[in-house]
Amino acid sequence: MTDARAATIEDVARQAGVSRAAVSKVIRNAYGVSPAMRERVNAAIEALDYRPRVAARAMRGSSFTLGIELPHIGNPFFTKIVAGATTALQGTGYQLIIAPADENGDEGIRALGALADRQVDGIIAISPLVSTEWLERLGARMPVVMIGRHDRSEHYDTVTGDDAEGTRLAMTHLFELGHRRIAHLTRSEDVTEPGSGTPHAIRLDGYLAGMRSAGLEDEIRVVRTGMTEDAARLDVLSLLGDDRPTAIFAGNDELALGALRAVGEAGLSPADVSVVGYDDVDIASHPAISLTTIDQSGVEMGDRAIRLLLERIRDARTEPTHFSVTPALKARGSTRAVPAG
Repeated sequence: MTDARAATIEDVARQAGVSRAAVSKVIRNAYGVSPAMRERVNAAIEALDYRPRVAARAMRGSSFTLGIELPHIGNPFFTKIVAGATTALQGTGYQLIIAPADENGDEGIRALGALADRQVDGIIAISPLVSTEWLERLGARMPVVMIGRHDRSEHYDTVTGDDAEGTRLAMTHLFELGHRRIAHLTRSEDVTEPGSGTPHAIRLDGYLAGMRSAGLEDEIRVVRTGMTEDAARLDVLSLLGDDRPTAIFAGNDELALGALRAVGEAGLSPADVSVVGYDDVDIASHPAISLTTIDQSGVEMGDRAIRLLLERIRDARTEPTHFSVTPALKARGSTRAVPAG
């Protein structure tokens, strides 16, 4: 499109080389549309940023299904988000479809595209590496809520925790316990790219800022690991030699649980190496675990994401909403004061 006007169904038909009726059939998910035609029309819709009007969606009819895309479906924090979403849907008549995806941009696009192709009425996603440009195009076509992305989007809503404040709470807690040799256990560079707005990027930035503000730049130690508890366990074991840190701030609870396991396997205790996590998953409060962590209320995130999505579906709102959950420190037994002397 070379002008500023919104694309029409006629523009889509011309771009795809099909009739207006064929475009309408694809939009309505009507019977008898060939895969090749559907692909051509959907490609034209994406290229032109065409958003079917409310009337067209009404012709198609509601599917009464919502999609939720999750990377690493075993992460217990994501289970809390799904629990909050499921509770919010009670009595609405909507069903939730879960689409797992690896945490990279291409896999996220494939999973989100598959949900859109299933004609869900809206999508919730945790997809940190999908580009904002691609998400804006998707959000212009259907209701979308992104969880954990600090984007100032125009066509989709966001639900996040206040990651800067949560990190400040974690670091202040460790400083008040006398820790100075604090390591940060985080994810790979693509998930922590400065300025990307991902939770792990903001937590890493908060750790670095906290250490520098405390005059501890020489003590900065960033340890990168994979997505799983076991990956974190192996990487933390390599930290626990003679020059070990007195505390580890982990980017999420799954990594923190791996760190706790490594500390135990090395014959150490929280008196030797304190561990702070982030998310407050259910097992964190178990007496045998007692993980100090930051609660950002995954259940509230899931609940709010559904409510924002339903507002869009019901055309009660068109302007983007950016909702942030206030975090809270849950101090437990995994953190101790640095021994005197």
